[in-house]
Amino acid sequence: MSVMSLHEQRVATMAAQADLELHQLVKRYGMGPRAPMAVDHIGLTVKAGAYCCLLGPSGCGKTSTLRMIAGHEEVSEGDIVLGGRNITHLPASARGTAMMFQSYALFPHLSALDNVAFSLKMRGVDKATRQAKAMDLLQRVSLAHLAERKPAEMSGGQQQRVALARALITEPRVLLLDEPLSALDPFLRIKMRAELKAWQKSLGMTFIHVTHSQEEAMALADQVVVMNAGRIEQQGSPHAVFNAPRTEFVARFIGGHNVIPQGEAKVAVRTDKSQLSRQPVSGDVGQLSATVTGVEYQGTYVLLTLHSPALPGEGELSVMLGEAAFDAAPWQPGEAAHVHWRLQDVHALAA
Repeated sequence: MSVMSLHEQRVATMAAQADLELHQLVKRYGMGPRAPMAVDHIGLTVKAGAYCCLLGPSGCGKTSTLRMIAGHEEVSEGDIVLGGRNITHLPASARGTAMMFQSYALFPHLSALDNVAFSLKMRGVDKATRQAKAMDLLQRVSLAHLAERKPAEMSGGQQQRVALARALITEPRVLLLDEPLSALDPFLRIKMRAELKAWQKSLGMTFIHVTHSQEEAMALADQVVVMNAGRIEQQGSPHAVFNAPRTEFVARFIGGHNVIPQGEAKVAVRTDKSQLSRQPVSGDVGQLSATVTGVEYQGTYVLLTLHSPALPGEGELSVMLGEAAFDAAPWQPGEAAHVHWRLQDVHALAA
């Protein structure tokens, strides 16, 4: 049996016992109980071996949460439990976690091999052992042929894989990723997304990945955690969160939904289940009059934006039409329209 498969077995065995639990976790930046909270009493369980994405806009608390799990930020209140062990106040090196930073944070003067081996060097592991293990991991991420190159001699994607290998060398139970794809171009981002998911599955390890990209979270996660103003608005599978947003914030942030007031409450309707007509429609439907404000060709579909004076605020609506349906009856900005939807496609939102 190869050294690499033994490594993967060890990681999988440890990860199998490593549910991560956050209990009433709080992060205050400032002194005293009235200091503003970046993270506000959140509770979360991430099952061992899951790919979890913390998703939300800038300032929502997702990176502070990740850094508290890693041990790079002090916890103001609450507990972090990994595999049944309270790690809240342990140093980062003793937690069983490893962090892959957004900037990759590679040492520019070291080769890829020595970058990967660095943490083992700090632990006093002899050179032959640490370099053999580092080379195994570089082979795992298809970079063994670049082992002697320095970061400046590698592409962004190659640097990312070196950073991943460096994070994995300590055999963590949980790998923490801080917006790891944000610096990549769109083509490479999609490619690396697939690789991250494949590595996570093959290792059987828990990944917790911070992102502000809805598309990235939907593509990668088993568990999506949507955060807003330091709190968790909703968590669940990508399918559940997209198809049944709990609040107006989630419906708008995840995208793909129109939010419609109905009396004292609000409902969400998916943009691909909304339709357009030039005349009012009858029957068991909801509808609003609107004006087309934008037409964007997206390949297999056309995205139309509209304005309805019946809606509060900006009054914006979106409708996704299939390419063939749009071509059969094209729309132009400035045209009057009626947006309508079946009542069974309406999803009620929490107040």
